[in-house]
Amino acid sequence: MKKILIIALVFSFTTINFAQTEVSGINFPSTTTFGQYEVKLNGAGVREKFWMDMYVGGLYLTNKSHDADAIINADEAMEIKLHIVSGLISSNKMTDAVEDGFENSTDGNTRPIRQKIDQFKSFFNDEINKKDVFDITYQPGIGIVVYKNGKESGRIKGLEFKKALFGIWLCDKPADKDLKESMLYL
Repeated sequence: MKKILIIALVFSFTTINFAQTEVSGINFPSTTTFGQYEVKLNGAGVREKFWMDMYVGGLYLTNKSHDADAIINADEAMEIKLHIVSGLISSNKMTDAVEDGFENSTDGNTRPIRQKIDQFKSFFNDEINKKDVFDITYQPGIGIVVYKNGKESGRIKGLEFKKALFGIWLCDKPADKDLKESMLYL
């Protein structure tokens, strides 16, 4: 009986360790849910600037993939989870970074989605603090739904906008090349 109890305890601790991934002190669960969807952690990494960690980001997909273009173009539920780890990130810095990301993601052709970009940037108007968590989800038929610390910030319809948005992290000129690689290969 003792052996069975010990084996059960060892198995439960082992299962707990595999149920999440730690990146730079941030734990990412192996799966997460939003709306009617459950998605799996595809990969996670750190966004650095001038050798300082700014945020830790994780990519969640319905079906794991290493193909950035396929992920960008997929009309499937997915999420990018951003954990702010630096007090240097402000609302203004975040919206500037998002603007640059859309420029890179669309090869400078932001005009067709300009109104949606501006709406998305407004989700970062409130003060951003260290330990804030942003969940940027895509839900087919609904569009982008953004949450800050579990509270919905807003929604934006359209697959084309989703492609440009996820391109910020996954396009040929991503926000951070190492983060892109980490999101694609766990």
